[in-house]
Amino acid sequence: MSKYALGLDFGTLNGRALLVDVHTGEEVGTSVYAYSCGVIDKSLPGSDIELGLDWALQNPADYIEVLEHAVPDVLQLSGVSPEDVIGIGVDFTSSTILPIDEEGVPLCMYDQWKGHPHSWVKLWKHHAAEPHANRLRDIASMRKEKFISRYGGKVSSEWMLPKIWQVLEEAPEIYKAAHRFIEAGDWIVLQMTGKERRSSCNAGYKAIWDKREGYPSPDFFAALSPDLKDVVRKKLSTDIYPAGSRAGGLTSYMAQKTGLKTGTPVAVGIIDAHAAVPGSTVTGPGKMVLIMGTSTCHMLLDSSQKFIKGIPGVVEDGILPGYFGYEAGQAAVGDSFDWFVSNFTPGFYEKEALEKGITIYDLLEEKACRLKPGENGLLALDWWNGNRSILNNANLSGMILGLNLNTKPEEVFRAMIEATAFGTRMIIDTFVENGVEIEELYACGGMPHKDRMLMQIYADVTGRQIRVAASRQASALGAAMFGALAAGSDGGGYDSIEDAVARMASIEEKRYEPIPENVSIYNRLFDEFRKLHDYFGRGENPVMEFLKAAKF
Repeated sequence: MSKYALGLDFGTLNGRALLVDVHTGEEVGTSVYAYSCGVIDKSLPGSDIELGLDWALQNPADYIEVLEHAVPDVLQLSGVSPEDVIGIGVDFTSSTILPIDEEGVPLCMYDQWKGHPHSWVKLWKHHAAEPHANRLRDIASMRKEKFISRYGGKVSSEWMLPKIWQVLEEAPEIYKAAHRFIEAGDWIVLQMTGKERRSSCNAGYKAIWDKREGYPSPDFFAALSPDLKDVVRKKLSTDIYPAGSRAGGLTSYMAQKTGLKTGTPVAVGIIDAHAAVPGSTVTGPGKMVLIMGTSTCHMLLDSSQKFIKGIPGVVEDGILPGYFGYEAGQAAVGDSFDWFVSNFTPGFYEKEALEKGITIYDLLEEKACRLKPGENGLLALDWWNGNRSILNNANLSGMILGLNLNTKPEEVFRAMIEATAFGTRMIIDTFVENGVEIEELYACGGMPHKDRMLMQIYADVTGRQIRVAASRQASALGAAMFGALAAGSDGGGYDSIEDAVARMASIEEKRYEPIPENVSIYNRLFDEFRKLHDYFGRGENPVMEFLKAAKF
């Protein structure tokens, strides 16, 4: 009889439940549940309490609703018996943190605190802690802290510790009331098992923890603020567990909520992008995985640790055991395309799309496909939501050079796609220039399956073959694999990630090969992109930061 693993994938706007046959990799059922509150970036739910610039919160009740709705739904749709679900894996967008009390209840769920923004979940895209991230970086650099080199000399406002520091300074009463600050992915595992099992993936990439050295010293935290000296002991935890290891069994309460069996093994959580690496069949070095969606994450395994300026994370066993996992990323990819299509498409284009029975996005792609590389005469920077790698500066902004009175929407559309490809090449070249080889690219997420023009542009700009994961849900599939690992071979699962990948993941036959004449043109354009990248991004002309500050 077939056995199944359940992958739970918590993204920015919704949560997904995926059931996978552990022996064949067949995805037998999926259910998506949209968060009721979504991204909270204007005001708190049910109130007129406005949020500040660059805030992005969420409601933890939305995550529980995913378990209550998506899991029973996928069981019903697939017809799979709870008795045949051998393990559960969880991936979560990160760094997404929340303050909880001793019972694991989020502070925002109490009447006393629900009107305070700092009591809610801070989503990964909460950038209001940028000043704290910069101060943390500067103090670490001044003190010559060893850890700063593991993160490319940078600290992101998306990470846990700048967000905690922001809470301390702006809402000391919330900081004092919080028994713990915890990643949302670890919190969901706590809700499912009743056990706090913090993930080495979350801790390593988002909380400055190291497998060999642990967290930075109390002296370092005291240098940030005397009140942070004991933040690790008082507000975090030094008990860190490898991703894919067994966190515990499903509680009877949560089994009743989900329709699953009490005691079903639950894996320690992993970040969503990192789960996509095995979900894309990658288990070794030389293969970079592009997880392409609203943003893009770039994941890479290597047998050695190198400290690369601008690459914001290298963590031992951070993605898969036995390797150093490297992480980089772009803060806006699909988001930037959607922004352009929603705001800068003329009415007669919308009319043409309607007459053809296609979306405006499809019409722009159809027109942009007719353009040759360089024909639009445009060059853009892809910083529409700041730069994550390799500059790690949330205050940078997008730019388009070469506009004139004859410029058409499809030309701008193509230039913005090309800009994201150039941004990816900047990341790739930075790795290669520092001795980390990248032989080929693997892509997953929504775009690689539906946008052939975009994928060909990426192949031409990077000069590398791109293969596409067969699963359209690579992160959820990767999470399901970790669920199978939590079960182990004795429980019908697997004892190694390599065995799980061999049986549960596959790659599409279609691959994108670089076209030599396009590569030549894009090489010339990339030289100009790199000049603009360094001129506006490395301090020679900080006009973008000035404009952002002056606007408010």
